[in-house]
Amino acid sequence: MKRKLRVKFRISENDIKKQVKDYLSLKGYFHFYLLAGMGAYKGIPDIIAIKNNRVLFLEIKRLGGKLSEWQQQFQLDIEGQGGEYYIVRCLEDLTKIIL
Repeated sequence: MKRKLRVKFRISENDIKKQVKDYLSLKGYFHFYLLAGMGAYKGIPDIIAIKNNRVLFLEIKRLGGKLSEWQQQFQLDIEGQGGEYYIVRCLEDLTKIIL
């Protein structure tokens, strides 16, 4: 019996972040990456992108990744004020958001 060689390719969260940043630049968005560290607002998203008075709060997660409680609360706070908060798991997710 022949054994099939299976190669699992998992894209990392950093790979997705790079794709997102490149695509935002291509589409003319001003964007910046936020580093969560000591003294940072808990749950703050990875990237904020702005274009034509539209502000996007983007949390990057790989497939299967989940929001922390702080991130869930941040999402509720942003959406409660009418803001746009999105979880981006792949480049296709972003293309749907910024048609």
